[in-house]
Amino acid sequence: MDLLWFVLAGFGLTQILVFGSIFDKIRPSKKFIKGFFHCSMCVGFWVGLLLCGISPYTELFSFEQSWSNFLICGSLCSGTSYVFSQLFGDEGINVKRN
Repeated sequence: MDLLWFVLAGFGLTQILVFGSIFDKIRPSKKFIKGFFHCSMCVGFWVGLLLCGISPYTELFSFEQSWSNFLICGSLCSGTSYVFSQLFGDEGINVKRN
């Protein structure tokens, strides 16, 4: 159950950071940095690191603090955030018709 909460929290936070209009004014406008802040895979990795870092302070999920867990949590959050952002959009489930 810890893993499910971690994945859902990571996806939610990543979506807010990448697509939330509240951050439009503070997102960088430089071309090489701008792409990073519009990529759910990139932001998802750093969100995973953040969530792993704060796991001792939450009751939703708890992970041991080790370098390997930081790398695994960052990678897990990056991958699931990307997959979920491809599956779900503002109108619901994304379906491509040929």
